[in-house]
Amino acid sequence: MKKLFTSFSFLLIICACSTSEHPPDSFIVIGHRGASAYAPEHTIASYEMAAQLGADYIEIDLQMTKDGKLAAMHDQTVDRTTNRSGAVQSFTLEELKQLDAGSWFNRKHPGYADPAYSRLKVPSLEEIFQHFGSRVNYYIETKSPDLYPGMEDELLRLLREYGLIGSKKDNARVIIQSFSSKSLKRIHRNEPDIPLIQLISYKEKAVLTDQDIKKLQKYAAGIGPNYNMIDEEYVKKARANGLLVHPYTINKLNEMEEGVSWGITGAFTDFSDTLTEVISNHAGRE
Repeated sequence: MKKLFTSFSFLLIICACSTSEHPPDSFIVIGHRGASAYAPEHTIASYEMAAQLGADYIEIDLQMTKDGKLAAMHDQTVDRTTNRSGAVQSFTLEELKQLDAGSWFNRKHPGYADPAYSRLKVPSLEEIFQHFGSRVNYYIETKSPDLYPGMEDELLRLLREYGLIGSKKDNARVIIQSFSSKSLKRIHRNEPDIPLIQLISYKEKAVLTDQDIKKLQKYAAGIGPNYNMIDEEYVKKARANGLLVHPYTINKLNEMEEGVSWGITGAFTDFSDTLTEVISNHAGRE
């Protein structure tokens, strides 16, 4: 694919658009770490681009800093996506903000490199909320919550402070996911109307038992399985029992078309533009 934008500054000029709100069971395109195929993951530039490319939600992975702030980063360490090394929790937020969060992308993806990316910083969750407000939808993951006591409380505090928790209808603006059922149940006890997605990593062909479903229905709105281990039967059983199905991560065109035909209700992708087009074409054939 050709390069979509020539500079981050251009993105900031055109960022006035808004992602639309969705009822809980409509198909949603989830920008995996933003638009991570085209821009450095978990940066404002990546989130902006995801919104421009049609993502209904931007995915934000959370880690916690030494001083208890929530920062957007997939890994527990800064090694892969910055110019330093070490655990995220060994840095204060101020120290984390000094790191270069974009040059690694330019080296790894020269076809999409932009000199402006070398100036990108690791954003805190609060900075993301300040930047986007209510003009995008957020799909937030509590990562390694056992490592970060109080992570859920801080997340809910910020959601409340920035007016992102409201009526049940408005809560479609925020979805929270985690591999930790304990973390999700903690959130559910405090804010039962926020849709929660239980992430699942299958090592072999996925099976969803009746017992699994009963447990999930007590706190989760749906499931987020790894796409390469599910099939149509799995999706149909989940949907028949009222569970949303948001698999990760679908980047191949044929898999996007396949998943949509199975009835998945959303998907994580590095290519929001491609998945948006698939959904549009599918709707046109119905």
